[in-house]
Amino acid sequence: MNQIVNKTVYEVFKERGFIEQVTDEEKIPKLLEGKVTCYIGFDPTASSFHVGSLVPIMALAHMQRHGHRPIALVGGGTGLVGDPSGKQEMRQILSHEEIRQNAEAQKKQFSLFLDFSEDRALLLNNADWLTKLNYIDFLRDIGVHFSVNRMLAAESVKVRLETGLSFIEFNYQLLQAYDFWYLFKHYDCLVQMGGGDQWGNIVAGIDLIRRLEGKQAFGITFPLIMTADGKKMGKTEKGAVWLEPQRTSPYEYYQFWINTDDRDVKRFLALFTFLPMEEVEKYG
Repeated sequence: MNQIVNKTVYEVFKERGFIEQVTDEEKIPKLLEGKVTCYIGFDPTASSFHVGSLVPIMALAHMQRHGHRPIALVGGGTGLVGDPSGKQEMRQILSHEEIRQNAEAQKKQFSLFLDFSEDRALLLNNADWLTKLNYIDFLRDIGVHFSVNRMLAAESVKVRLETGLSFIEFNYQLLQAYDFWYLFKHYDCLVQMGGGDQWGNIVAGIDLIRRLEGKQAFGITFPLIMTADGKKMGKTEKGAVWLEPQRTSPYEYYQFWINTDDRDVKRFLALFTFLPMEEVEKYG
């Protein structure tokens, strides 16, 4: 899956429209000139990814093609809590077995995009460490580093305070920050990437690493992909467009892409394919 490239992955991200924010605009481009380990967390609340999940998956694939080591982190532990980011109400809490089954199904889809041979990419499940935490130790060792005032200022929390935010969801940021620290500590992971709604969680992880290890980690977020007519990418009148053919047929999947608004073609080719940008520009 490796290929000879004359651009850094950061340059590729910039020209293809992957980057919304970065935590250090000076250091991250230089960091990505070398070889690093990066990760993205994926929520196992469904048995398949949908088209909207392709941006982070493609980002990991680009990282690997440029010689970096991507970690796809399945949220088997955090999925039991539920991420309030971008949600107007509390998600339905799934059972341990439902989360386990969804995580297994997602693993198969990752292998379509990433090469997991010879440690070139890692597929991890945060249930392996989060479910073993001692609550009192966690509060003393991790919770002490978090300011409730700062957590309440997060946009994802402020939105939910008016409609109701459960204590279990309020803990989510601590768990995601712990994930980043754990991967930094055990896998030398320096970069976390994610959607724009994850900015606060990513920064919290970077801050935790700085407090516990005295070292700097980095974050990159992707923009929310909207269609030219203002709709959320990957949604249709029938619902989500799934990558699993049992949930969205190959014909329906093909029709979704072939019916793309002409105004979106160039942008989507840049984000969702590996076509050289010289070729993508022809469709502008």
